[in-house]
Amino acid sequence: MSYRSETIAQAIGQMNRQYFLPAIQREFVWKQEQIVQLFDSIMRGYPISSFLFWSVNQENRDKWQVYKFIERARQGGTHNELVNTDGVASLFLALDGQQRLTSLMIGLKGVYEAKRKYARRSNADTWIPQRLYIDLMSDPRSDDEGRETGVYYKFEFLSEESPPPNPNATSYWYRVGQILDLDSQVKFESALDLKIEELESLGVLRSDKRIFERNFLRLYKAIHEDEVIAYYTEMDQDYDRVLDIFVRANEGGTKLSKSDLLLSMVTSSWEGMNARDEVFKFVDHLNSDLSRKNDFDKDFIMKSCLVLTDLPVVYKVENFNNKNLDLIRREWPNIKEAIEAGVNLINSFGVDRENLTSVNAIIPIMYFFFKNPGQTLLGTTPFEVNNSSRIRRWLIMVLLKGAFGRASDGLLNGIRSKIQATETPGADFPVQEINSFISQTGMSASFDDQAIDDILEKTYQGKQTFLALSLLYDNALWTINSHHQDHIFATNLFKKAGAPVTENLLQVKNRIGNLCLITASENMGKHDMDPTTWLESRDPSFLNRHLIPEDRSIWSLDYFPAFLEVREELIRSRFKTLFDID
Repeated sequence: MSYRSETIAQAIGQMNRQYFLPAIQREFVWKQEQIVQLFDSIMRGYPISSFLFWSVNQENRDKWQVYKFIERARQGGTHNELVNTDGVASLFLALDGQQRLTSLMIGLKGVYEAKRKYARRSNADTWIPQRLYIDLMSDPRSDDEGRETGVYYKFEFLSEESPPPNPNATSYWYRVGQILDLDSQVKFESALDLKIEELESLGVLRSDKRIFERNFLRLYKAIHEDEVIAYYTEMDQDYDRVLDIFVRANEGGTKLSKSDLLLSMVTSSWEGMNARDEVFKFVDHLNSDLSRKNDFDKDFIMKSCLVLTDLPVVYKVENFNNKNLDLIRREWPNIKEAIEAGVNLINSFGVDRENLTSVNAIIPIMYFFFKNPGQTLLGTTPFEVNNSSRIRRWLIMVLLKGAFGRASDGLLNGIRSKIQATETPGADFPVQEINSFISQTGMSASFDDQAIDDILEKTYQGKQTFLALSLLYDNALWTINSHHQDHIFATNLFKKAGAPVTENLLQVKNRIGNLCLITASENMGKHDMDPTTWLESRDPSFLNRHLIPEDRSIWSLDYFPAFLEVREELIRSRFKTLFDID
């Protein structure tokens, strides 16, 4: 279907009657200045970009949560009201243009509640209801102030507390929404005649009357005659197509995801529970309330629901049919428990938003918890200690090797089947079976000499550098202490006058062989201390822990190449022992 157009008055007449909003998280956030700029653009005949609607067939109408366009906005954000669409013969959901359409509604029919300065938001008298007015006696062509702000026509939000002055010889403030009453040329001309008589009685100059008449006519045409609303209507009922259109249409504004619309459909299927609120709150909990800061999103949670409940892995709306949604609803408490257990475990490894390079890599861990309810692997029983160690090495290994970089759906499905095959009480996390399957996809998940060489090439501050360094430590209390990547031979040492520095040394000083993980307090105390002085002040257990070469003669900058070579060999031996490499 091609683009169509209609007047603002026609669009306003359909809003909250046929035009509604899908249940997306975003709410109306425009400020008064943005609304004024929109109306100024309309009065000047500027295009205000196109709109996108989706025509929802009647049989699909009840599958979506639908909200009204707000008519009463409040400074700082306003929640939309859920609407019952029974009796709506033709339902159209606005996929793109919500902020502009709502602004038109506020300016023409609604109210914008402004906050009193210094007043508490919770007090009822804090909010001042204001409506949009225009001074029809203001000449836009001579408004120097407007040219600086980019606004030519004199629009303002005014309240009953501070009402506009009565019409006089220099100003005539007109409530913009009143133009909707003049819905024909005859009504407009009759109103104009009355206004002109009023101006003459006030002694308004002829030139000012012409300005008034020009502005009044322009307002009438902008609302009732100009087909400002150019829109495209999507007719296809395929959910995934609509979701993709929706996400792409909103890429330039507030970031939205497929799950925003998906959850609007899910909500109606979770009786007694608002699925959208549940998932939003759970995401916030995972990201902010655990031992480390994480960065998961709604899409990750929804995909995890599919994997954990043994549903098709592909993240498509058709996989969230009523039967599957009912299964997810029933298992939701167990799903949350497994996901949180998985996140808590990887956080205990020091893995968080700073270095988790693939969120899909932790879904198999969550699936293992789902199949072993009540487990956290944070205790001290042989099963917990053994599997915590196995999972830690496996996770860091697949992250370092980028095993989940492609074809992750097929990978998750295959790994899930391997965990299912060992689903017996007390069974360990099947690392070998999982790695064997990963290798069948063309990706390598095992450690060998080449993998170690790749790790030793990693450099300071890389996301994978922290992961690789963390393997050197058995128990670093990652969730208790903050750890920094730090140079053993500080970078400033290479800048001092007279330092025996070559171009090659400058290139290799950031390699893993010159890095360790130390606590924030240790890092502050070390600063740019000479490595010999610093290392001699450490306890022998510290040197063993950080794989510091025992030969003190190579602790000086003069012998840095030898230090680097010896320490990288110690790291290589550590990895070979850790991953049983012969």
